[in-house]
Amino acid sequence: MGSHLCEWLLTQGVVVTVIDDLSTGKKRNIAALLKDEKRFKFYRGTIMNEKLLARLIKDSDLVYHFAAAVGVKLILKKTVDSMLTNIAGTEVVLKLAAKYHKRVLLASTSEVYGKHVCEPLIEGKSNEVIGPTSISRWSYASSKATDEFLGLAYAKDRKLSIVIVRLFNAVGPRQSSRYGMVLPTFVKAALSNKPIVIYGDGTQTRSFTHVKDVIRAIIELSFSKDTSGQIFNVGSAEHISIEGLAKKIKAAAHSKSPIRFESYEKAYGKDFEDTPCRICDLTKIRKAIGYKPKYSLEDIIKDTIKYFQEQKR
Repeated sequence: MGSHLCEWLLTQGVVVTVIDDLSTGKKRNIAALLKDEKRFKFYRGTIMNEKLLARLIKDSDLVYHFAAAVGVKLILKKTVDSMLTNIAGTEVVLKLAAKYHKRVLLASTSEVYGKHVCEPLIEGKSNEVIGPTSISRWSYASSKATDEFLGLAYAKDRKLSIVIVRLFNAVGPRQSSRYGMVLPTFVKAALSNKPIVIYGDGTQTRSFTHVKDVIRAIIELSFSKDTSGQIFNVGSAEHISIEGLAKKIKAAAHSKSPIRFESYEKAYGKDFEDTPCRICDLTKIRKAIGYKPKYSLEDIIKDTIKYFQEQKR
């Protein structure tokens, strides 16, 4: 997602500085951008490096905070590191942005809504329904909710200009299949004619948003003065079951892959919970910036298949 944002900003003549530890990204995603040495600078590092981050934020006008531990498998494998990155790292960003009076766009997640029933999820109205602390899967949702609390507290107490976006499965070209990202995982399996493995019974429902729609929304929200101190869903009103997604990907890839089902316990161990349904309400963002997704699920699948096919060449 960061590489797509950088590309767009550079086309607008903006000078872009990036800090990334590449834990879930690849440097090749920005290989072409690195050639623009005057307007694009890259630092490999962590947002926990407060000294470096202070210098970078001081010299910037706008901060896009995308850094976070993501993916169910990563969260379960490295729960402590993930929570520290998401909470302590965010506190460093917010503290420095407030100190130097910089505007922040904070990327959050639809995970903060928790395990809701099937109904559109609305900012400021739908309560969080988080599972017990004994189940590590909910540590991600809780850590990102804490990020939101911190961001809004900084806005109230220290006059930080911030806008928060809750992303509903931002997907598309360049997304890694590591750590259980479902759509690229299914696409890679389909292109290799390997089994497409669904965890659970496949009835769980999600919406998927093309990364280009996400970036367009993020840009407009970050530049709008009317969005300060607010939270916005960024997603698609279109939703599908995970089994339905697997079938669509298999058909689009002309794949011979069998579709198989595995228990959550086999995939993630005991005491794992999932949310059966997550549907995005777009009323607020539509009113704020006139947002409407341009890309359908079929477009997303087609573009992701094309990307992985090109990677094999």
